[in-house]
Amino acid sequence: MTGTDSTGTAPRTPLRVGLVGYGLAGSVFHAPLIAASEDLVLAAVTTGNPERAAEARAAHPGVRVAATPEELWEGGAGELDLIVVASPNRTHVALATAALRAGLPVVVDKPLAGTAAEARELAALAEERGLLLSVFQNRRWDNDFLTLRHLLAEDALGEVQRFESRFERWRPRPKGGWRESGAAAEIGGLLYDLGSHVVDQALVLFGPVVSVYAESDVRRPGAEADDDTFLALTHANGVRSHLYVSATTAQLGPRFRVLGQRAGFVKYGLDPQEAALREGLRPVPGGTVWGTEPEALWGRLGSGESPLTGGGTPIESLPGDYPAYYAAVAAALRGTGENPVTAYEAADALDVLEAAKRSAREGVTVRIGA
Repeated sequence: MTGTDSTGTAPRTPLRVGLVGYGLAGSVFHAPLIAASEDLVLAAVTTGNPERAAEARAAHPGVRVAATPEELWEGGAGELDLIVVASPNRTHVALATAALRAGLPVVVDKPLAGTAAEARELAALAEERGLLLSVFQNRRWDNDFLTLRHLLAEDALGEVQRFESRFERWRPRPKGGWRESGAAAEIGGLLYDLGSHVVDQALVLFGPVVSVYAESDVRRPGAEADDDTFLALTHANGVRSHLYVSATTAQLGPRFRVLGQRAGFVKYGLDPQEAALREGLRPVPGGTVWGTEPEALWGRLGSGESPLTGGGTPIESLPGDYPAYYAAVAAALRGTGENPVTAYEAADALDVLEAAKRSAREGVTVRIGA
């Protein structure tokens, strides 16, 4: 790369990324966010599906399409600087292991693994090889989550007593596919899908969990995996988190309801970034502000009255910022920043998910770390 940037210095050569998988996760989330980064370039994609291969070439001119993941790391670090694993859950551990052993840093979509033990083994392998291993927990950069973190940092609610988080949908008919498969090897169902997000957010906000109670059901005719699950977590600091993930919710509840000693914060509606990406919109550096939402969807902060009857003060939502994840990954690879989501953090979340699975199966409260 030649020329200079506005500061008069030569711009850095973008880091070359190989993307494994071009289904929903690869094409809608990872590829657009990688392409939006000024510090990364989508150099290669793997897919054995001819239609997806054509879509990848059309959306990302110049990208190399490989039929198998192994083709990406045959050249090792000489050809690529980062592997992103966005393939079905059952393949995450094997593919991440192979890429790390080939000497390549890795980003893995959530869940990193099916068990916390597997996640910690991957973390140890990455440390042994001196390589980055990061987990794509993109919803740490949702607009509502960023806004809530800001409020908590300002102590706007007082000491938090209860955190309610809902990721609910109304999908009365199963769509099919591996995500709704009941086969244990697929790591399907909402507990490991949407549950990976809400548990990760609870841990980021309120720290380690000491006990887990869960209820998990298969509600829809023809469904095989859990589609309506509730988790009650007790954090070491005393905060209680109530987390709901469901595909069978005919009336959606608030995305967040957070209750503190002085005030509460209630926020309805999902972060707009996923919908925008599905519609083909893309974040552009220096372009239109990304991840914003209308004032009608802002959360409300107050006490003593429901926000639905006008109680509380509207709190402007901070813009969502999924591009920040890959910016942080690039910085970590260049040695100028930290890994935004470590494998050990993912393992802590998997401890909770495994405890929830056992709790729901046995009808007991499960202690963690006891």
